[in-house]
Amino acid sequence: MGALYDATWGRAFSALYDRILEGTEDAGMRDKRREVLAQARGRTIDVGAGTGANLGLFPDGLAEIVMAEPDPNMTKRLRAKIAETRSGVELIEAGAEKLPFPDDSFDTVVFTLVLCTVPDPVAALAEAARILKPDGQMLFIEHVRAEEPGLARWQDRLERPWKFVADGCRCNRDTVAKIEASPLAVEEVERGDLPKSPPLVKPLVWGRATLSP
Repeated sequence: MGALYDATWGRAFSALYDRILEGTEDAGMRDKRREVLAQARGRTIDVGAGTGANLGLFPDGLAEIVMAEPDPNMTKRLRAKIAETRSGVELIEAGAEKLPFPDDSFDTVVFTLVLCTVPDPVAALAEAARILKPDGQMLFIEHVRAEEPGLARWQDRLERPWKFVADGCRCNRDTVAKIEASPLAVEEVERGDLPKSPPLVKPLVWGRATLSP
């Protein structure tokens, strides 16, 4: 988005992010995160961890939890939350498209409300596939392009202003199609609504993908 944007609105957006999503989280999104994250196993990485909405929602007994976030405004808040919880979670400052880990490193890769914002979701999904072990899994919760044509047209019309206001978020990405076109295969997917959210970002999907055979 540019250095000036990041230093001004990007910084303010990060500071307000938890407050903006508080109603959504309280209305059911936090429970949905917990439900999906309950499937995590082994060594797990939360890609695009933001300010740490998933902290405390992972199941007990995971071998390791790594949180990756490239935005310095977000990582500042994420680092403070990790310190407060004393969770032992490792934080790395890295984008989804280039993660500093060797091939076959993780049992579980997590994306929650991330693939709408990453600049190159195709590269991010390829990177997730690269770092997954052969029997690994990707868990995801994402707001997506609407199946209803009228809402989808509005998402297309308002994609640019929404992207500016929401710090790079694209409201019209067909994320399920991008996963299906990647080296990953969708094993489970469900659809619903993002609670207490504007219509542009209300269509929600969640599920599980594995490496394609």
